Amino acid sequence: MANFVLNAAARDEAQQGKGASRRLRLQNKVPAIIYGGEAAPVAVTLELRQLVKALESNAFFEEVVEINVDGKTESVKIQALQRHPAKNTPMHADFKRA
Repeated sequence: MANFVLNAAARDEAQQGKGASRRLRLQNKVPAIIYGGEAAPVAVTLELRQLVKALESNAFFEEVVEINVDGKTESVKIQALQRHPAKNTPMHADFKRA
């Protein structure tokens, strides 16, 4: 079992793109994507506070993370993280299936 467990909600086509991502960030949420493996990529939304708490540990960048997406669990590793240049808060995360 992974030490880090994050809860996420799947995003549909209408909730993707620049404008939708900006609206999510105003609601203290972080857009992210899960890709790799045999399954199709899944666009998800993470809670900012939960992600920031996990990022405090350096182990988050090396270990397998479990993401619960609407009741389905995905085992992933963080591939890329974009941060705001001035505030240093996460703006987008890429996760690769493990």
